[in-house]
Amino acid sequence: MAILQPLIDLAEVCYAQGIRHVVISPGSRSAALTLAFSRHSGFEKHVVMDERSAGFIALGMAQQLSQTVVLICTSGSAAYNYAPAVTEAFFQQISLLILTADRPQEWIHQLDGQTIYQSEIYGKHVKKSFTLPSDYGHKDARWLINRTANEAAILTQSKPFGPVHINIPIREPFYPGAEEELSPSSDIRVIKKINAESTLSVETWHELLNDWDDAERILIAGGQHHNSEELNLALSKITEELDVPVVGDSISNQKGDQSFITFQDLFLADADTEKLRPDLLITYGLSFISKAFKQFLQKNPSVRHWHISEDSHVVDTFFSLTQIIPVAPEYFFGNLFEQIDYQLFVQGSDPENDSSYKRTWNGYNLKAQSLSTEYLQNLSVLNDLTSVNLIINSIPAGAQLHIANSMPIRYVNALGNGVSHLEIYANRGTSGIDGCVSTAIGAALVNEKSTFLLVGDVSFLYDRNGLLIQPLPDNLKIIVLNNSGGNIFRMIDGPASLPELDNYFETRHPFTAKRTSEDSKIEYFQAMDFDGLKTELLKFLKTDNIALLEVFTDPAENAKSWKGLKNYIRSNW
Repeated sequence: MAILQPLIDLAEVCYAQGIRHVVISPGSRSAALTLAFSRHSGFEKHVVMDERSAGFIALGMAQQLSQTVVLICTSGSAAYNYAPAVTEAFFQQISLLILTADRPQEWIHQLDGQTIYQSEIYGKHVKKSFTLPSDYGHKDARWLINRTANEAAILTQSKPFGPVHINIPIREPFYPGAEEELSPSSDIRVIKKINAESTLSVETWHELLNDWDDAERILIAGGQHHNSEELNLALSKITEELDVPVVGDSISNQKGDQSFITFQDLFLADADTEKLRPDLLITYGLSFISKAFKQFLQKNPSVRHWHISEDSHVVDTFFSLTQIIPVAPEYFFGNLFEQIDYQLFVQGSDPENDSSYKRTWNGYNLKAQSLSTEYLQNLSVLNDLTSVNLIINSIPAGAQLHIANSMPIRYVNALGNGVSHLEIYANRGTSGIDGCVSTAIGAALVNEKSTFLLVGDVSFLYDRNGLLIQPLPDNLKIIVLNNSGGNIFRMIDGPASLPELDNYFETRHPFTAKRTSEDSKIEYFQAMDFDGLKTELLKFLKTDNIALLEVFTDPAENAKSWKGLKNYIRSNW
């Protein structure tokens, strides 16, 4: 076992770098790694047998903790099963350190079991990929492993955050004898990186403020972002005192101000977009959900577009990018308001931007909100839309709501400020349906908050292996919208009119979540009509343990109500 000492030291380096959680999937080739971390008293260990679920559970943990989480798996296809979670973490900028055990290099493609090409297996979807030497005898090899462990941990925690991969070829024997103790070397070297906050020079601020002064119509738009009180306070001051509209999808977590624009999904298709076109667009955060909003800005590009991001990638979603400002949004908007406010105070003047521009955005937003409320109040039939509206308004303030992709996130986004009392999370890095259940489980394991998951039946069935872990978190409650298939294809004009809709797109099925709940010892509730939903929802919310509420809806009725909402707003605009 002495020849595997560098792997024991690797675990100690991870601990010294501040890592505290490790998600382990059982395997033989990874035994030395598993034992190095499992016998270290400083780590919280989580065992997940399915690597695909394990990856997303680790992602959910890292998302909540804002800390790196380690993933450990054996060689072969196990490593590939991490790929969906790794790509999501990359585009969502979440810190994972992936440790994949491997066969020694000379055994690749030699018909040896569980042997595939693992070096750089995740391609461009990691910040960096390393492969360790398989022989540790020479001092340079031990030096390389120590240096790599430090560099990999540092990279996961350097902005932009993201996953890093270390592939680790391991020779037999890799099981210790009964008498052997695992302890780190006495001379482990830990390399630290000092974090520095990015700021802007006085000269840069002057240039930006000159551009601000030249713009009459200024629009701020937030993509996916964690809930930040500091950021929301700064944006509230800007919109209230400088008359600048602030737009955000549900995943932007913009909260605290009633004048934030949240119903853009419902009104932009029918609005006079020329009146809403900005001269200066300021964006921050990651992806946007609203297709209507993206198309509006692409068809009506601003003269100037600042994107606030510490990412090195050039992201030009709206075909208008002119300036990348590499600072944190909290710093930028907080300082922006202070500098403009001070400038106006010294000059004794009011803001020079067009205040009617904000009133126009607010007018459209309020009208869409009013029409949406009218429409929903007139619906008494149980369907996905009415269910989601009732559910999100019943979840207690301050809770977390994790939302699966496909239709659930679209329903929530269309309901605007209906989720302003909740923290919103969704896997919008790649926007896949895989991993939504496991991500919420990982989040609930570490966040110590009431955590809810809103998920469709296909997404739930696809990822139910996440429920194999023990124990499951008691603070998690799952709501499954079961319309017996991929209902989104009934909402899209292309497949909705095809004769192959049922078999090849919606993939109709007879399965429910009941037996899965029974197998996982999850308290189960179900609703078949609107009155039943109201009754079962109250009981569901009162439970102290993990619970699942399954709401059964008709796909045709869902399509009718969803399209009806859009048509109602259009016809009454």
